[in-house]
Amino acid sequence: MEAEQTMRRALELARQGLGRVEPNPAVGCVIVKDGRLIGEGWHREFGGPHAEIEALCDCRRRGNDPQGAVVYVTLEPCCFTGKTGPCTKALIEAGVARVVAAMEDPFPKVSGRGFEELRQAGIFTEAGLCRKEAESLNAPYLKHIRTGRPWVILKWAQSLDGKLARRNPTETGRWISNEACRRHVHQLRRKVQGILTGIQTILEDNPQLTVRLDEPVRRPPVRIVLDSQLRIPWDCRVLSVQEAPTWVFTTHASFQIEPEKVFRLRQAGVEVLEAGQKEQRCDLEDVLNQAGKRGLQQILVEAGPTLLTAFLKQNLADEVFIYIAPVLLGQAGIADLSAAISSLGPLELRRPTLQIFEDNVLISARLSSG
Repeated sequence: MEAEQTMRRALELARQGLGRVEPNPAVGCVIVKDGRLIGEGWHREFGGPHAEIEALCDCRRRGNDPQGAVVYVTLEPCCFTGKTGPCTKALIEAGVARVVAAMEDPFPKVSGRGFEELRQAGIFTEAGLCRKEAESLNAPYLKHIRTGRPWVILKWAQSLDGKLARRNPTETGRWISNEACRRHVHQLRRKVQGILTGIQTILEDNPQLTVRLDEPVRRPPVRIVLDSQLRIPWDCRVLSVQEAPTWVFTTHASFQIEPEKVFRLRQAGVEVLEAGQKEQRCDLEDVLNQAGKRGLQQILVEAGPTLLTAFLKQNLADEVFIYIAPVLLGQAGIADLSAAISSLGPLELRRPTLQIFEDNVLISARLSSG
């Protein structure tokens, strides 16, 4: 098999892990011997075997011996014991002759050490084949390692005229997007480690902010509420529905004014965190820094126009998911995002994609260079 074609197959395999492996990187692996594919695999879920182990197992299932083979992998093999053993050791024991990686792993426990361990065992290594594609695939992972901040995804559903909600919603007609789009949102929620919203959304919509899919979710994302004045009501769903942890960011002033509420929230299992203050609101940069230090690699922002545009204005968003329904709400709609965004400068959407969900459209794109 041609080298580039083989690496692209490894990248294709890696993509199958997206939404299940986070906060680990998505990795694919293809093993070739005498010009023939003899095994392949990908990292299927967080805590499970890495791509190299899956590919070696696939070799053996097929009755193939990987000794002397060339291994194409989308990320430098790990060389430490975490939830699984080191992939370098498995490759050395298998007797492979060469390892071609799309890119180095900047994770401090690897970062060149994986290649060095392989070289010391007499295995030839190289990196850089399809590097840009590999970096794009794992942009959230790379951003978190290099900056300490999570990858920020802004998500909203809107009418054709930019309204995010109906003025007089009914139980059956309160949604703007259709059911297929809403299922997709839950898949998106599953891949992130945090879902962030503002207190106004809690007061007006009372969302659960949980992942509701047919299969169980092993690691429910943290629900993050920005509440500078600590107005969160006791009967809201992010407090009463115990399916996921909840963090509430508030300001130093609220800690001083509402010590009893802080105490009661913590007694109820809520993490109450102090954020810096900016224009009478929680400082978004400080919130992201704290979330990153706590291990959140990706955050999904589901909020109203004010908070969404604040992320855009401060260049803190990396990606957008925009669900568009074929309806013009006019005066029957509220939360006009188009009016809020009109105060911003032009936004360049990179790598835009279009998906059709019955009569609704999803436009997703990146705002950063990742």
